[in-house]
Formats: sequence, structure tokens, C-alpha cells
Amino acid sequence: MGTTFDSIARGLSEAVAHAKGKKVSVEIYQPEAVDVLALRQSLGMTQEQFAARFGFSVATLRHWERGDRSPHGASLVLLDVIKRAPDAVKAALS
Repeated sequence: MGTTFDSIARGLSEAVAHAKGKKVSVEIYQPEAVDVLALRQSLGMTQEQFAARFGFSVATLRHWERGDRSPHGASLVLLDVIKRAPDAVKAALS
């Protein structure tokens, strides 16, 4: 219980400091750009398989692969994780 309380107390202290305009040390994660076509091909999957396996629509996947659109937000983070550890993502989604 002590560790949980300490974590909550630290979080509250940081929130109060932030609310007062003080700079709080935060590590910002910046996902890398992902070549979606190359990633999909490296996994040996069709567009339909890749989209179904990882929860993207086929239409969105096609836009990313053509370069009409770029993934961003949570989609980019997921693609970055798939690129780094595809087996872990597959296992987590099983």
C-alpha cells in the first residue's frame, strides 16, 4: 500500500505544481515515422490481413501506403510498436 500511496501523492504534487504554472519534468514520447507498406510486407501480410490483425480499416491502410495520408496519434504509436515488437503485439491481441 505504501508504494501505491507514494505514487499517487507524487502524481498529485506534480498536478498541483503544473496547475500553479511550475515546470514539471515529463518525458515526452515521440513516435518515429513508419513506412507502413514496408512494415506490412516485412510481416508477409496482405492489406486485409494486416488491417484485420491490428484493427485498422483497409481503406485507411491503403491511404497510408499510397502516401495520401500519414498515420498520427494512437495509430502511429501502435505502428511504431508493431515495427519494434510485432510478436509482442500479436501476442497481446490474441
